[in-house]
Amino acid sequence: MKLDKTDPKVFNIIEKEEEQQQYKLSMIPSENFFSQSVRQAVGSVFMHKYSEGNIGARYYEGAQNVDELEKLAIERASQLFKIPHNWAVNVQALAGSNANLAVYLAVLEPGDTLMGMYLPDGGHLSHGWSYEPKKKQDPNQLVYTGGSRKVHLTSKIFNVVQYKTDPETQQFNYDEVEKIAMEHKPKLIITGGTAYPREIDYYKMKQIAEKSGALYMADIAHEAGLIAAGVNYSPVGIADIVTMTTHKTLRAARGSIILAPKELIKKINRAVLPGFQGGPFNNNIAGITVGLGEALKPEFRKYAEQVLKNAGALAYQLNKWKFDVVSGGTDKHLVLVNMTNKGIFGKKTARALDHAGIICNKNTMPQETRSPLDPSAIRLGTPWVTTRGMKEEQMLKIADYINGVVEEIKGLADLEFDMFEAKVKELTTIKRIAGEIKKLCEQFPLEI
Repeated sequence: MKLDKTDPKVFNIIEKEEEQQQYKLSMIPSENFFSQSVRQAVGSVFMHKYSEGNIGARYYEGAQNVDELEKLAIERASQLFKIPHNWAVNVQALAGSNANLAVYLAVLEPGDTLMGMYLPDGGHLSHGWSYEPKKKQDPNQLVYTGGSRKVHLTSKIFNVVQYKTDPETQQFNYDEVEKIAMEHKPKLIITGGTAYPREIDYYKMKQIAEKSGALYMADIAHEAGLIAAGVNYSPVGIADIVTMTTHKTLRAARGSIILAPKELIKKINRAVLPGFQGGPFNNNIAGITVGLGEALKPEFRKYAEQVLKNAGALAYQLNKWKFDVVSGGTDKHLVLVNMTNKGIFGKKTARALDHAGIICNKNTMPQETRSPLDPSAIRLGTPWVTTRGMKEEQMLKIADYINGVVEEIKGLADLEFDMFEAKVKELTTIKRIAGEIKKLCEQFPLEI
């Protein structure tokens, strides 16, 4: 029997989510919309099968089809990312954080030092985060050694040192990164994060790692699809290890991929299983495999090129409206906007935009002085709207809508959040923009 008959409550919730995705603009940079083929593969009978172990060496019987599927996923990932002949691939880690933890387990010992990007500047929790409650950071101090509140497992197991962006450029200062590495001598240096809109010099980071005696891991979770398409620089063959998620710009179902030399992949495979994970999610690997196949087609490069054009157009128009775009622009799929000069901050702006039909997220930013619960910035991305078929013309219009919302809500900035939201929902301008965005979405429908 179908879901609407067997469980109408869940069916109705799914219908509401379908409606939201269809009639609102999803502009969270870490989200995308998959093809019907990817979704069909994820919903396939592979979800029923356990397959602990690796190709040809499973702990359970009856995994021949899983072996064939995983082998195809590895072949496609190898081709797409142009891995060197002495590299190999793991597609079993369930998510990006799991992939990173597998690498740490493979190459580090408890208490070792790892070095990554400062979380508020755009880094990621899985690169190690801790803080000292109620202590404000000096934005001019470019190294961060953490605090007593160990937020992420990584910071509980390892000694984490983090580098910040330059206060003037809001971009990497490679000379400072090198100084920090030479002082702290990490065993692993990491690049990548959730809100860094600029290209990374992978060659320079590799040089810093070699000089300080560290391995270098490039976490390309956000830009994996852009790198695969050749529109962003690639760390493959430069970094010692590359990790990524598959569901953002790569548009290939939920999961992760790890690329590394074969000897390292053997250690990483053991770190995944039996290190900390059981059987892989074969249905997700099926979806990833389909998505990798789509990414190998010429039209995917056109898609990735358009993602960049759209992000550039969005940043351009926001700058025109006097929004403070962090680092002045973007080289990728995301735009980070400091809302300070507008007199209203991330949490309220993001919620008001949601009511107006634009889904983004509140976000910290370089030199952040506010709480991550109500940070200074918002983060916008173009992968999903580009999947809808939108181009620069629509990005300019979206920026205009964002400006219209912000101008309307500035006067409500001092209200408590619940009161703010209650008033925003009733504003005529917000309702009008929501209606116009729904019409825009209808012009570029999703294939649900």
